[in-house]
Amino acid sequence: MIELIVADRCTDCGTCIAVCPANVLEAGQAGLPILARVDDCQTCFMCELYCEADAIYVAPDCDRRVAVNAEEVVASGRLGQYRQHSGWDEWADRFPNEQWLMETVFRRAGEAAALPKAVQPDLIGRE
Repeated sequence: MIELIVADRCTDCGTCIAVCPANVLEAGQAGLPILARVDDCQTCFMCELYCEADAIYVAPDCDRRVAVNAEEVVASGRLGQYRQHSGWDEWADRFPNEQWLMETVFRRAGEAAALPKAVQPDLIGRE
């Protein structure tokens, strides 16, 4: 779940608000995005992926919120790590961008859900 927006890094571009499929973020009175509906977060990492300022931290636990300390997250180097490992923007020349593969993952999941359980393992490894 999304856990943190680091205000001093945020450029108030609004991209995180625009890309969130669950409408978790909204513009705050000071202009910076606020976590308005965290329980609706799908842990899709879109906000973190599109944040060019590396101001957003999404914890990998999608079932519940976890306590995070902003100073520790900043010091740990986790901010921007998902963008880096995804080969996004300035990292494209060093890391492969495989986000487009998610379309295949979602298609396979839909196909598997529609089939009887005995047939589902046959989908593994299928393109």
